Amino acid sequence: MSSPSAPRLTGVQWLVCVIAAIGFAFDIYELLMLPLIIKPAVAALSEPIILQLIKDGTTRPDAMKLWLPGGTEYVAWARTLFFVPALVGGIFGLWGGWLTDRLGRRRVLTFSILLYAFGAFAAGFVTSLSQLLVCRCFVFVGVCVEFVAAVAWLAELFPIHHQREKVLGWTQAFSSLGGLMVAGMNIMAGKLASELPEIAGGHEAWRYTLISGVIPALPLLLIRPFLPESPEWQKKKDAGTLKRPSIAELFSPALCKTTIVTTLIFAASYGLALGAIQQLPSIIGARALGSPAESGQKEIIAAAKAKVGEPGGKNAKTGKPEYTPKQKMEAGNESDAVVAGVTLWQELGGLLGRALLAILAIRIVSRRNLFRIFQIPSLFVVPALFVWIGSALQTDSLMMIKIGIFVAGVLVVGQFSFWGNYIPLVFPVHLRGTGESFAANIGGRVIGTAAAYLTITFSESATPDPARIAYVGACVAAAYAVVGTILTGMLPEPNLGDESAH
Repeated sequence: MSSPSAPRLTGVQWLVCVIAAIGFAFDIYELLMLPLIIKPAVAALSEPIILQLIKDGTTRPDAMKLWLPGGTEYVAWARTLFFVPALVGGIFGLWGGWLTDRLGRRRVLTFSILLYAFGAFAAGFVTSLSQLLVCRCFVFVGVCVEFVAAVAWLAELFPIHHQREKVLGWTQAFSSLGGLMVAGMNIMAGKLASELPEIAGGHEAWRYTLISGVIPALPLLLIRPFLPESPEWQKKKDAGTLKRPSIAELFSPALCKTTIVTTLIFAASYGLALGAIQQLPSIIGARALGSPAESGQKEIIAAAKAKVGEPGGKNAKTGKPEYTPKQKMEAGNESDAVVAGVTLWQELGGLLGRALLAILAIRIVSRRNLFRIFQIPSLFVVPALFVWIGSALQTDSLMMIKIGIFVAGVLVVGQFSFWGNYIPLVFPVHLRGTGESFAANIGGRVIGTAAAYLTITFSESATPDPARIAYVGACVAAAYAVVGTILTGMLPEPNLGDESAH
């Protein structure tokens, strides 16, 4: 990360980069966890409710399909779990950005990582969907605050332009390692679940995946005393020249255009991911043997059946094979592992996209042109990919889906790294955390995450239909992408000098 025009990084600066990289990695680790675990989690946590209703005679056994992807009950909880934590995270994240400007970058960064690690650990032990919702809210609040504090911290610790761009670009590239890690962890949990300690009376892979989110808190507890505060922020505070942050100032004549445009384009980037790409596990997954949504899932179901063996008998009423609860759990774990393998390809693409952004950020002067390298292709590639996936589900095309999602990952995830490099340059020091937080949390976490809400809502159907989810996701992603592409022409070009912005 050194250059001829910049001094080599000191040991403390490397330590800062390591902690920021860990934080960025586990931000994405937590955000990408829900699409991987939502289907098995909803199935497991809703099963006691359904069994009790059947026992009471208030519902029929075929009501189970309402909890499969696309079913009414599944849709209600899926959109709640996607959108409510994002809304809570956006609101509290905005407040966290304000605290970052008031209390300092380091202190808020530390607290935010500990907060989402606690929420992730607790989520593994929930016994109801409501408890899972509360834990995910804690996770999102921590994630939303951490991103803002880390970006402001890094931007001010490295005031030399080329060095700052490299540090921000490469530390954010670790976000995609977070995606690779959560996919790998889900695969490992699916394979090893039966050998791990029992939780809530079972060995379900999704619980162990959730608990793994506690990992980033462990090195932080040891390294925290050695981390420096932002020298730029500390200097102004000590001199008594640090202005009080104000959300209202973001809409002053000098900053109003910057605030609105960055917020909406940030939302467009998130809309591409949440509206389409992050729905892929629900589109291709099969939770248990004999699921009605088996079209296009031959590879997954074959792996599940190979894992658990032959059924114990047949249902007396339907004549269909009947598996034991343990067999269904093991089949679900195997299914989760196969679906996570597809997510792995997405994050490999994302890692390449972030690396390309880190390289191009110091070579392309215009921030608009840099962003368009990723944005314009994604406008066509992502919607087209999901239209194709909707039709390809009827065939054995899992390998082609992996290749397609790899390309989509390059284009969309590369956009996420752009914002970490861009936003610190367009807000003054006393508003840097507040401005970043508004764009990232109100734009990305609230308006952007609403894309998941739209896709899940409009794909609801009486019979679970993965193809319908894919088609709706393509339309939602296209709408967000068009808005973002139009507004990019209004994106302010920041001052890229070696001095800090403003």
